[in-house]
Amino acid sequence: MLVLASSSPRRLDLLARIGVIPDRMQPTEVDETPLKTEQPRALAIRLAADKAMAGAALMPDSLVLAADTVVALGRRILGKPADEAEAARFLGLLSGRRHRVMTAVCLAQPGGPRTARLVTTILAFQRLTQAQIEDHVASGEWRGVAGGYQIQKRAEMYVRFLSGSHSNVVGLPLFETTQLLRGAGWLRP
Repeated sequence: MLVLASSSPRRLDLLARIGVIPDRMQPTEVDETPLKTEQPRALAIRLAADKAMAGAALMPDSLVLAADTVVALGRRILGKPADEAEAARFLGLLSGRRHRVMTAVCLAQPGGPRTARLVTTILAFQRLTQAQIEDHVASGEWRGVAGGYQIQKRAEMYVRFLSGSHSNVVGLPLFETTQLLRGAGWLRP
C-alpha cells in the first residue's frame, strides 16, 4: 500500500500526472520550525524525513511517501506566511530577485530503508509593483504555501527566469519521485 504523508492537493495532483494514486493520504503532525542556524537545504531534508517516519509509525506495513518544500532567499527561509502582511513582505523580498525552491522527497519502506532526494530549482520574479503585490495578496493564493506563492496559479505570470524542475516548485519533483518509487519496486521501469 502506498501512503502519501500529506494532505496537499497539489502533491496529489502531481502524483496523478504520473499515474500514481496513493492508497491513502495520511497527514502527519511535524513541527516545521527551523532549528537555530539550520540552513534551508537541511530543513527540507529533515522535515521530509520526519514526515516519512511519522507516516511509517502510523502505517508500518506501507510504503510512505513524504515531501517538504522550502523557499530560500540566500540563507533566509521564507515559510508559510502567517498573515497578509507577511505574504506582502515575502513578495517584496522576492521582487526582482533570484531565489531557490528546494523540495526533499523521502520514501520509507516497510521495515526497510528510507531513501531521499533533494531537488533545487532557481527562479526569479520580475520586479513587482505595489499594486501587483496587493493583487496577489488579495487573491489569497499565498495561504498555506512556502514563500507565499503558487507557481501553478497566478504567480507564474511574474516568473521571468526558471532553472530546474517546475513540478519541484509546485511541491513534488516528479522525476525524482518516479525514480524513488521505481527503486522500491512500486512502479515498473
